[in-house]
Amino acid sequence: MSIPPPHGPHQQPGPQGPYGQGQFTPQNPYGPYPYHPYGPYGRPAPVNGVAIAALVLGILCFLPAVGLVLGLVALAQIKKKGERGKGMAIAGSVLSSVGLALWTVTLSTGIASDVWDGLKDAASEDGTAYALAKGDCFDSPSGSLEGATYDVEEVPCAGRHDGEVFAVVTLPGGRFPGDDSVTRTAEDKCYALESEYAMDPWAVPDDAGVSYLVPTSQSWRFGDREITCLFGSTDDKGTLTGSLRNDETTLDADQLAFLKAMNTVDDVLYEEPEDFPEDDLPVNQDWAKDVEGVLGEQIEALEGHGWPSGAKEPVADLLADMKDARAAWEKAAAADDADTFYEHYETGYEYVDGPTTVTAREALGLDTTVPSYDGEYDTGSESPGGEELDV
Repeated sequence: MSIPPPHGPHQQPGPQGPYGQGQFTPQNPYGPYPYHPYGPYGRPAPVNGVAIAALVLGILCFLPAVGLVLGLVALAQIKKKGERGKGMAIAGSVLSSVGLALWTVTLSTGIASDVWDGLKDAASEDGTAYALAKGDCFDSPSGSLEGATYDVEEVPCAGRHDGEVFAVVTLPGGRFPGDDSVTRTAEDKCYALESEYAMDPWAVPDDAGVSYLVPTSQSWRFGDREITCLFGSTDDKGTLTGSLRNDETTLDADQLAFLKAMNTVDDVLYEEPEDFPEDDLPVNQDWAKDVEGVLGEQIEALEGHGWPSGAKEPVADLLADMKDARAAWEKAAAADDADTFYEHYETGYEYVDGPTTVTAREALGLDTTVPSYDGEYDTGSESPGGEELDV
């Protein structure tokens, strides 16, 4: 005999099976059946799905409070609908009650907090990439500053090492911004902070380049929010020897005054327009005017500093060249054509890294090895180094 599908205003959803498949109870003209272990037409009563869920949560001790509530709800439904599963509901309630008691004791004694803190502390223990700080030197397990790593070995900077940290940048919290976003931030921040740690570019070896350690989506979950900016060798198998740090912690007042002035002039020289004077003379004239202005400011700063007796004459000779260069840049800014601009441009550059600069540096105890400038100055990914190591 077939049973027509229920219809009309009295259609009611039947009990849910263990897999959530909806069933409908046929209409009974004689009223509901009494509580009976079997449903209509001799079919076994279905097992209450809520009871099953309560038992599972009780066994796993997962969300014990939820398991206890589900067990009580299941008992009420079983009594009302005549379903099976009373034993499972009771077992789930008992197990969940025990689990809830254990959680209460754990939280009150701080054990759960200790477990979570332990996981987070694992990301900041000595010997891990996360523990590196400004001024630290280390070796990578693979000997490379590319790829991914977790363990690093901190070593003295005086000896050979794979990397030296010159800055640590903390990223804001929230969701992981993505690998590309983190890498872009690392490039922007690390190249900008390089000169604060190594103020004397002449003291940085030609084979030293900028790299960085960045968080991964996995380490982010454990609270890793740091970009670690570092120097590393641009040679595949190369290492660094000795610290590259030269800043307020290692330089004296005379060296700092000299380097600040020279670096300020270098910064504006590095801003040379991409368009040649024959293609865009006005933009090059504006730049030449900026160079002339900065030179004037730094000449004044150097003249106002009290130099030690051994450095007075060498610095005075350098200042004379800088004044000639300033006059040349002033003329370049007023040039009527590209050829005239180039003539004064070359004169303005003659003093840069020239004999008087070397002599002044020697008198101040600074490095006298003129950089090779093989790589084009840039704050982007084309700079030497620029390798990324994920942690």
